[in-house]
Amino acid sequence: MRLDRLKILIVDDIKHTRLLLAQILRAVGITQIVEAGDGAEGLQALRNHAIDIVLTDLAMEPVDGIAFVRMLRAAHDSPHHMVPVVMITGHATLKRIAEARDAGVNEFMAKPLTARGVLERLALVIDHPRPFIRSDDYFGPDRRRRHDPKYAGPWRRASDAGEIRSVEL
Repeated sequence: MRLDRLKILIVDDIKHTRLLLAQILRAVGITQIVEAGDGAEGLQALRNHAIDIVLTDLAMEPVDGIAFVRMLRAAHDSPHHMVPVVMITGHATLKRIAEARDAGVNEFMAKPLTARGVLERLALVIDHPRPFIRSDDYFGPDRRRRHDPKYAGPWRRASDAGEIRSVEL
């Protein structure tokens, strides 16, 4: 990865967390860093800068990370619908992870922050980008993480076929 070419947007309402993330990024060679204090500022920063990756906190006021990502992905005036988003949180419950995934987050990272964790998430969105999907109620990266080569049926979900189908492996 040519980290020195990346432009990263950090969206977090806690200045200390933004500072820590910026220090981690600078330590690995990323110097083009833009900061925003909440989701609304984040959207404005995306309008003003050509951002490559967004690192955002989940719990912010007044616009939290989930609302920010939903606006980013779905708003007709969104500045960059397909920018990769890494959600960061200290509240990594399955419910919150599912909310973030369903909002259109590419990757998820639990606190405490480490340089290794940040680099791993950056590598995932750069080296292994997931295709974007558009449906009636979702736009964002493909939420399916597992691709089973033994899967023989046409449906990925029971609701796709309107009935439950069993597949023998």
